Amino acid sequence: MITDQARPGTISVIVELANPVFIVFAVCVPIGALIFAMASGSLTVLHYVHIMTGALWTGIDLFMGIVLGPVLGSMEPRDRVGVFKRLVPKMTFLMPVLATVTTTAGIQLAQRLGMFSFDNWRIVFALVIVTILTVQGFGILLPNEIRIFRQLVSPTPNVELISRLGMRNAKLGGVQGLLQLVVIFAMANLRFPL
Repeated sequence: MITDQARPGTISVIVELANPVFIVFAVCVPIGALIFAMASGSLTVLHYVHIMTGALWTGIDLFMGIVLGPVLGSMEPRDRVGVFKRLVPKMTFLMPVLATVTTTAGIQLAQRLGMFSFDNWRIVFALVIVTILTVQGFGILLPNEIRIFRQLVSPTPNVELISRLGMRNAKLGGVQGLLQLVVIFAMANLRFPL
């Protein structure tokens, strides 16, 4: 367990590893864009924010599962730790923000377009998938990221644990990407029925 004395050091290491400029960009730009889109009342801007953050979220997850996962799987655990040390801090800030902004913008769009109804099976289906993504993201991926952080800043990091948790997150990222493609299919059919 991290003590109160260790927290400032841990937080500063996390911020240093993630790079403060990256954190500001990854957190402030998507949230600022969402706030601007909602305040402007423009459906075009809201669509843009929803599509761009959704494309980034989905693309990164698919890249993690399809490209990076197999590459990391072929590496030695110590080599994986070096990759995770640079990747995990950035992903911990970026992915929850992209997921939250995408989902919030999508719900706002559906409401503004008069499509948000629990009578619509596509909306219910999309909400079920988004709920699964949220549980995986905030219930599995984020806690694993925190465990990896704790190991990275500990005096004796457990290389095997970091490697195992990182690989689990990379694979689960791929699953998330595939589920996001299913949501995209449902939403495209909601907006432009076949």
